[in-house]
Amino acid sequence: MYRFALGVEYDGAGYCGWQKQVSIKLETVQGKLEEALSRVANYSIRTTCAGRTDSGVHATNQVVHFDTPVDRGNKAWVVGVNSLLPPSIRVTWVKAVDQSFHARFSATARRYKYLIYCQRAESVFLRKKAVWMKKDLDVKLMNDATGVLLGEHDFSGFRAAGCQSLSSRRFVMEVSWYRSGKFIVFDVRANAFLLHMVRNLVGAFLDVGSGVKDLNWISEVLDGRDRSAGSVTAPPDGLYLVAVDYPDHHMLPASLSIPIFLPQA
Repeated sequence: MYRFALGVEYDGAGYCGWQKQVSIKLETVQGKLEEALSRVANYSIRTTCAGRTDSGVHATNQVVHFDTPVDRGNKAWVVGVNSLLPPSIRVTWVKAVDQSFHARFSATARRYKYLIYCQRAESVFLRKKAVWMKKDLDVKLMNDATGVLLGEHDFSGFRAAGCQSLSSRRFVMEVSWYRSGKFIVFDVRANAFLLHMVRNLVGAFLDVGSGVKDLNWISEVLDGRDRSAGSVTAPPDGLYLVAVDYPDHHMLPASLSIPIFLPQA
Protein backbone atom coordinates (compact mmCIF):
# COMPACT_ATOMS: atom_id res chain seq x y z
CA MET A 1 0.00 0.00 0.00
CA TYR A 2 1.07 3.56 -0.73
CA ARG A 3 0.49 6.34 1.81
CA PHE A 4 0.05 9.96 0.80
CA ALA A 5 -0.28 13.19 2.76
CA LEU A 6 -2.45 15.98 1.37
CA GLY A 7 -2.85 19.66 2.15
CA VAL A 8 -6.51 20.65 1.94
CA GLU A 9 -8.23 24.02 2.17
CA TYR A 10 -11.96 24.51 2.44
CA ASP A 11 -14.76 26.97 3.09
CA GLY A 12 -16.62 25.21 5.88
CA ALA A 13 -19.77 27.35 5.69
CA GLY A 14 -21.77 24.83 3.69
CA TYR A 15 -20.70 21.69 5.54
CA CYS A 16 -21.60 19.85 8.73
CA GLY A 17 -17.96 19.85 9.80
CA TRP A 18 -15.02 17.78 8.64
CA GLN A 19 -16.08 14.36 9.88
CA LYS A 20 -18.27 12.11 7.78
CA GLN A 21 -21.69 11.58 9.36
CA VAL A 22 -23.92 8.53 9.57
CA SER A 23 -26.64 10.32 7.61
CA ILE A 24 -25.70 10.55 3.94
CA LYS A 25 -27.90 13.65 3.70
CA LEU A 26 -25.40 15.64 5.79
CA GLU A 27 -22.61 16.99 3.60
CA THR A 28 -19.13 16.98 5.16
CA VAL A 29 -15.67 17.88 3.91
CA GLN A 30 -14.36 14.39 4.58
CA GLY A 31 -17.24 12.82 2.68
CA LYS A 32 -16.65 14.97 -0.41
CA LEU A 33 -12.87 14.45 -0.34
CA GLU A 34 -13.10 10.67 0.07
CA GLU A 35 -15.60 10.45 -2.78
CA ALA A 36 -13.23 12.32 -5.12
CA LEU A 37 -10.13 10.38 -4.01
CA SER A 38 -11.96 7.07 -4.42
CA ARG A 39 -12.96 7.92 -7.99
CA VAL A 40 -9.37 8.75 -8.94
CA ALA A 41 -7.99 5.65 -7.22
CA ASN A 42 -10.85 3.39 -8.35
CA TYR A 43 -10.66 2.12 -4.79
CA SER A 44 -12.53 2.99 -1.59
CA ILE A 45 -10.37 5.60 0.16
CA ARG A 46 -10.58 6.46 3.85
CA THR A 47 -8.86 9.58 5.14
CA THR A 48 -7.46 10.68 8.50
CA CYS A 49 -7.07 14.38 9.27
CA ALA A 50 -4.94 16.41 11.67
CA GLY A 51 -7.88 18.22 13.26
CA ARG A 52 -11.61 17.58 12.94
CA THR A 53 -13.10 21.02 12.39
CA ASP A 54 -16.68 21.78 13.46
CA SER A 55 -19.63 22.76 11.29
CA GLY A 56 -18.97 26.13 9.65
CA VAL A 57 -15.24 26.21 10.50
CA HIS A 58 -12.74 26.78 7.68
CA ALA A 59 -9.24 25.50 6.94
CA THR A 60 -6.42 26.95 4.88
CA ASN A 61 -4.08 24.05 5.59
CA GLN A 62 -5.77 20.93 6.88
CA VAL A 63 -3.45 17.91 6.63
CA VAL A 64 -4.80 14.49 5.65
CA HIS A 65 -3.31 11.08 4.98
CA PHE A 66 -4.74 8.10 3.10
CA ASP A 67 -3.65 4.65 1.93
CA THR A 68 -4.15 3.31 -1.57
CA PRO A 69 -2.97 0.26 -3.54
CA VAL A 70 -2.27 2.45 -6.59
CA ASP A 71 -0.14 5.53 -7.24
CA ARG A 72 -1.83 7.71 -9.85
CA GLY A 73 0.93 10.34 -9.74
CA ASN A 74 0.98 13.71 -7.99
CA LYS A 75 -0.89 15.51 -10.77
CA ALA A 76 -3.83 13.11 -10.49
CA TRP A 77 -3.99 13.44 -6.70
CA VAL A 78 -4.13 17.25 -6.99
CA VAL A 79 -5.55 18.30 -10.37
CA GLY A 80 -7.64 15.18 -10.90
CA VAL A 81 -9.12 15.19 -7.40
CA ASN A 82 -9.82 18.95 -7.56
CA SER A 83 -11.76 18.48 -10.79
CA LEU A 84 -14.12 16.20 -8.87
CA LEU A 85 -14.49 18.40 -5.78
CA PRO A 86 -16.97 21.24 -5.22
CA PRO A 87 -15.42 24.73 -5.53
CA SER A 88 -15.42 25.11 -1.74
CA ILE A 89 -12.79 22.34 -1.25
CA ARG A 90 -9.34 22.14 -2.82
CA VAL A 91 -6.28 19.93 -2.48
CA THR A 92 -3.24 22.24 -2.41
CA TRP A 93 -0.35 19.76 -2.25
CA VAL A 94 0.43 16.05 -2.08
CA LYS A 95 3.46 14.14 -0.82
CA ALA A 96 4.26 10.44 -0.62
CA VAL A 97 5.01 9.48 3.00
CA ASP A 98 6.01 6.27 4.74
CA GLN A 99 3.73 4.22 6.97
CA SER A 100 5.09 5.88 10.11
CA PHE A 101 3.38 9.16 9.17
CA HIS A 102 -0.03 9.79 10.71
CA ALA A 103 -1.85 13.05 10.04
CA ARG A 104 -3.23 13.19 13.58
CA PHE A 105 -0.75 11.40 15.82
CA SER A 106 2.44 12.63 14.11
CA ALA A 107 1.37 16.27 14.50
CA THR A 108 3.18 18.25 17.18
CA ALA A 109 1.00 21.38 17.07
CA ARG A 110 -2.08 22.94 15.48
CA ARG A 111 -2.63 26.64 14.89
CA TYR A 112 -5.91 28.50 14.53
CA LYS A 113 -6.81 32.09 13.69
CA TYR A 114 -10.15 33.69 14.49
CA LEU A 115 -11.15 36.77 12.46
CA ILE A 116 -13.37 39.62 13.64
CA TYR A 117 -14.11 42.96 12.01
CA CYS A 118 -15.79 45.95 13.62
CA GLN A 119 -17.76 48.47 11.54
CA ARG A 120 -21.23 50.03 11.37
CA ALA A 121 -22.61 47.64 8.75
CA GLU A 122 -21.95 43.99 8.05
CA SER A 123 -19.95 43.28 4.89
CA VAL A 124 -21.71 41.22 2.24
CA PHE A 125 -18.38 39.81 1.06
CA LEU A 126 -17.22 38.70 4.52
CA ARG A 127 -20.42 36.90 5.42
CA LYS A 128 -19.54 33.50 6.93
CA LYS A 129 -15.83 34.36 6.49
CA ALA A 130 -15.34 36.54 9.59
CA VAL A 131 -17.42 37.63 12.56
CA TRP A 132 -18.95 41.11 12.46
CA MET A 133 -19.32 43.35 15.50
CA LYS A 134 -20.76 46.87 15.53
CA LYS A 135 -18.62 48.20 18.36
CA ASP A 136 -14.84 48.19 18.48
CA LEU A 137 -12.94 46.06 20.98
CA ASP A 138 -10.09 46.84 23.37
CA VAL A 139 -7.52 44.66 21.64
CA LYS A 140 -4.68 45.67 23.96
CA LEU A 141 -6.67 44.57 27.01
CA MET A 142 -7.59 41.30 25.31
CA ASN A 143 -3.96 40.63 24.42
CA ASP A 144 -2.84 41.48 27.97
CA ALA A 145 -5.17 38.74 29.22
CA THR A 146 -3.66 36.00 27.04
CA GLY A 147 -0.56 35.33 29.17
CA VAL A 148 -2.38 33.08 31.64
CA LEU A 149 -3.06 30.57 28.85
CA LEU A 150 0.57 29.85 28.00
CA GLY A 151 1.93 26.48 29.05
CA GLU A 152 0.03 23.37 30.14
CA HIS A 153 -3.35 23.81 31.82
CA ASP A 154 -6.65 22.06 32.44
CA PHE A 155 -8.97 23.75 29.94
CA SER A 156 -12.22 22.28 31.29
CA GLY A 157 -13.63 25.82 31.58
CA PHE A 158 -13.36 26.15 27.79
CA ARG A 159 -14.39 22.61 26.87
CA ALA A 160 -17.72 21.78 25.21
CA ALA A 161 -20.04 19.38 27.03
CA GLY A 162 -19.88 16.82 24.21
CA CYS A 163 -16.08 16.62 24.15
CA GLN A 164 -14.89 13.00 24.14
CA SER A 165 -11.21 13.63 24.89
CA LEU A 166 -9.87 11.55 27.78
CA SER A 167 -7.85 14.50 29.08
CA SER A 168 -8.73 18.18 29.36
CA ARG A 169 -5.10 19.25 29.67
CA ARG A 170 -3.54 21.04 26.70
CA PHE A 171 -0.25 22.88 26.14
CA VAL A 172 -0.54 26.35 24.59
CA MET A 173 2.68 27.44 22.87
CA GLU A 174 1.67 30.81 21.41
CA VAL A 175 -1.38 33.02 21.85
CA SER A 176 -2.15 36.64 20.98
CA TRP A 177 -4.72 39.20 19.85
CA TYR A 178 -3.71 41.81 17.26
CA ARG A 179 -5.04 44.10 14.53
CA SER A 180 -4.37 43.28 10.88
CA GLY A 181 -5.86 45.82 8.49
CA LYS A 182 -9.59 45.97 9.19
CA PHE A 183 -9.47 42.70 11.13
CA ILE A 184 -8.99 41.82 14.78
CA VAL A 185 -7.26 38.45 14.96
CA PHE A 186 -7.00 35.80 17.66
CA ASP A 187 -3.97 33.60 16.96
CA VAL A 188 -3.36 30.46 19.04
CA ARG A 189 -1.03 27.49 18.68
CA ALA A 190 -1.16 24.42 20.91
CA ASN A 191 -0.32 20.73 20.89
CA ALA A 192 -4.03 19.99 20.47
CA PHE A 193 -7.45 21.50 21.19
CA LEU A 194 -10.61 20.37 22.96
CA LEU A 195 -14.03 20.49 21.32
CA HIS A 196 -15.03 24.17 20.84
CA MET A 197 -12.01 25.25 22.89
CA VAL A 198 -10.93 28.06 20.56
CA ARG A 199 -14.47 29.39 20.11
CA ASN A 200 -15.08 29.29 23.87
CA LEU A 201 -11.84 31.17 24.46
CA VAL A 202 -12.85 33.78 21.89
CA GLY A 203 -16.25 34.17 23.58
CA ALA A 204 -14.56 34.90 26.90
CA PHE A 205 -12.10 37.36 25.36
CA LEU A 206 -14.94 39.20 23.62
CA ASP A 207 -16.50 39.83 27.03
CA VAL A 208 -13.18 41.32 28.16
CA GLY A 209 -12.69 43.42 25.02
CA SER A 210 -16.22 44.81 25.11
CA GLY A 211 -15.99 45.76 28.79
CA VAL A 212 -18.48 43.19 30.09
CA LYS A 213 -15.75 41.44 32.10
CA ASP A 214 -12.45 42.66 33.51
CA LEU A 215 -8.87 41.61 32.73
CA ASN A 216 -8.96 38.73 35.24
CA TRP A 217 -11.98 37.01 33.66
CA ILE A 218 -9.93 34.62 31.51
CA SER A 219 -7.89 33.51 34.52
CA GLU A 220 -11.05 33.02 36.60
CA VAL A 221 -12.67 30.76 34.00
CA LEU A 222 -9.43 28.82 33.51
CA ASP A 223 -8.93 28.25 37.25
CA GLY A 224 -12.61 27.51 37.86
CA ARG A 225 -12.67 24.63 35.33
CA ASP A 226 -16.45 25.01 35.02
CA ARG A 227 -17.75 25.50 31.49
CA SER A 228 -21.17 26.61 32.74
CA ALA A 229 -19.53 29.63 34.41
CA GLY A 230 -17.88 30.81 31.17
CA SER A 231 -18.98 33.01 28.30
CA VAL A 232 -21.03 32.07 25.25
CA THR A 233 -19.39 30.10 22.44
CA ALA A 234 -18.28 32.37 19.59
CA PRO A 235 -19.73 31.62 16.11
CA PRO A 236 -17.79 29.25 13.83
CA ASP A 237 -17.68 31.72 10.91
CA GLY A 238 -14.40 33.40 11.82
CA LEU A 239 -12.38 30.30 12.73
CA TYR A 240 -9.63 28.93 10.47
CA LEU A 241 -7.25 26.01 10.90
CA VAL A 242 -4.14 27.62 9.38
CA ALA A 243 -1.23 25.33 10.23
CA VAL A 244 -0.29 21.87 11.46
CA ASP A 245 3.28 21.19 12.59
CA TYR A 246 5.17 17.93 12.08
CA PRO A 247 8.72 16.74 12.78
CA ASP A 248 11.14 17.87 10.08
CA HIS A 249 12.00 14.35 8.94
CA HIS A 250 8.57 14.00 7.30
CA MET A 251 9.61 16.85 4.95
CA LEU A 252 6.12 18.23 4.40
CA PRO A 253 5.53 21.62 2.74
CA ALA A 254 5.61 24.74 4.94
CA SER A 255 2.48 24.64 7.04
CA LEU A 256 1.28 28.20 7.68
CA SER A 257 -1.34 29.43 5.21
CA ILE A 258 -3.51 32.39 6.19
CA PRO A 259 -6.83 33.39 4.56
CA ILE A 260 -5.99 35.16 1.30
CA PHE A 261 -7.85 38.36 2.24
CA LEU A 262 -6.04 38.74 5.59
CA PRO A 263 -3.03 41.12 5.50
CA GLN A 264 0.27 39.68 6.70
CA ALA A 265 0.85 40.53 10.36
